[in-house]
Amino acid sequence: MRTSGSFRALALTTALFLVATGCTIVGPKYEEPTADVSTAWQEVETPTLSSDPPIDPQWWKSAFGDPVLDELVETAIGQNLSLRSAALRVLQSRQQLAIATGNRYPQQQDLSGSAQTTITTNDNSELYNLGFNVSWEVDFWGRFKLAVRSAAARFDASIADYDGVMVTLIADVAQNYLTIRTLQERLAFAEHNVALQEDSLRITTAKFDAGAASSLDMEQAESLLYNTRAGVAFLEQSLQQTKNSLALLLGRLPQDMSDLLVEERPIPVVPPLIGIGMPQELIRRRPDIRSAERRLAAQGAQIGYAVSELYPHFTIGGTIGLSSTESLSSLVDSDGFGLNLFGMFRWNLFNYGRLKSNIRLQDALFQQLLVDYRSTVLQAQGEVENAIVAYLKSQEQLSAYESATEAAKRAVDVSSVQYEDGLVTYNTVITTLSALTQQQDLLASTQGTVATNLVRVYKSLGGGWKVRGDQLPDELLPDATKGEMTERTKAWKDRMP
Repeated sequence: MRTSGSFRALALTTALFLVATGCTIVGPKYEEPTADVSTAWQEVETPTLSSDPPIDPQWWKSAFGDPVLDELVETAIGQNLSLRSAALRVLQSRQQLAIATGNRYPQQQDLSGSAQTTITTNDNSELYNLGFNVSWEVDFWGRFKLAVRSAAARFDASIADYDGVMVTLIADVAQNYLTIRTLQERLAFAEHNVALQEDSLRITTAKFDAGAASSLDMEQAESLLYNTRAGVAFLEQSLQQTKNSLALLLGRLPQDMSDLLVEERPIPVVPPLIGIGMPQELIRRRPDIRSAERRLAAQGAQIGYAVSELYPHFTIGGTIGLSSTESLSSLVDSDGFGLNLFGMFRWNLFNYGRLKSNIRLQDALFQQLLVDYRSTVLQAQGEVENAIVAYLKSQEQLSAYESATEAAKRAVDVSSVQYEDGLVTYNTVITTLSALTQQQDLLASTQGTVATNLVRVYKSLGGGWKVRGDQLPDELLPDATKGEMTERTKAWKDRMP
């Protein structure tokens, strides 16, 4: 039966609850950090650059317009294992946030029951109990709310980390693809020069057989030809190794990609004008900067959590139960209803300075993460500046190498004709053939460098992560992965993102 004392206890506990819900949050208030940011890029006035921000999240499509590259990037996003691992880390952070959120509610909820029989010489007695126990630590100082804030910030950081993996993956796929096209172009030039040098060797051999040239000319021709053939073998090795690297990025075995990109295509030409935005936009765009800021916010909440340990912790709880001395079946119909409510507090007074030391520890960690954040912003600006200057200077190199290659072609034609007419020695022919081989290889390499440097520009700007749209990373996990996890434990049923 309920008693007036029970009602008074219930009223007291309810009042305590209402007071507790108006809790305060201890510890410092978090504010977004500041960092030194340039007002403009050094080369922003260059005609090929614009201060307009990059508009297309899929920058590789607008930059190169290569459908093969587009397909490779799409495949990598769907199958790359490092990206999938990053998505699973987001899923882990989501569960940690759910745990922190759950701690704000009653932490102990037990349904218990007992049956007891007592046998004496004079009498037998039975006692049956069924009760529900609840215990809840009131969030008087906001410590659980701070824990939720910290977990939420870590969840945001895991999303930014996923975006960072995405940016790196897209850039790596593009760079490997461009390297393959560059190696194919260099290989084509090398094979063309092998043919030229074979013709030169035939001419020299014929002149030697006719007594019009010395054996030295023929030996020089053979030496140059064999060196060029050795270069062909090296380029073929590099080409296959780069294909293997691309296969791993696509989440496939190298053996499955031996015929990858067999069809040769030219090195994609870069657009005449690209938008790079302003330095201030990096803070919102670069995933590593967003991740550093979110980890700083998570640590800021940990300071407040440590401060809350200095104050008493209040707990309320109680037991609601039924009891019967007749039989188990009569338990529900029994009027033996019982209500027990309690309130208590715990205060760690004698901690020998450990709690304040922990506050200082958490604050020192916060300060370190603040320095790391500012360092990340600074390094990001340096990466962009380096990528921009590399891109612009490689374009200047390309223009010079194009002119040098055309001159080398003309020199080979002239020296070959003059040698056949006996106007120059074979040393002149060897020199021009060697120069042409070198210039054409430099030309192809620089064409590839211009393209890969443009990839570096977009990567340093943090381009590419927006391709996931509004979907969270753990929502992009493939059905096969979700199926494996659901089959392993039913706890994922109706809880998988």
